[in-house]
Amino acid sequence: MAKRYVGTIHAPRFPEKLEWINAVAPVSMSDLEGRLVILHFWTYC
Repeated sequence: MAKRYVGTIHAPRFPEKLEWINAVAPVSMSDLEGRLVILHFWTYC
């Protein structure tokens, strides 16, 4: 049986001086509200 979660957990805000790639302006959590967001994490090695 699936677990049910009570309450709402909000994602933290992005740091203010974060460098954005492929974005014309910084993105805020309110800009993403109601949208499906896929995060792809990668690093330079």
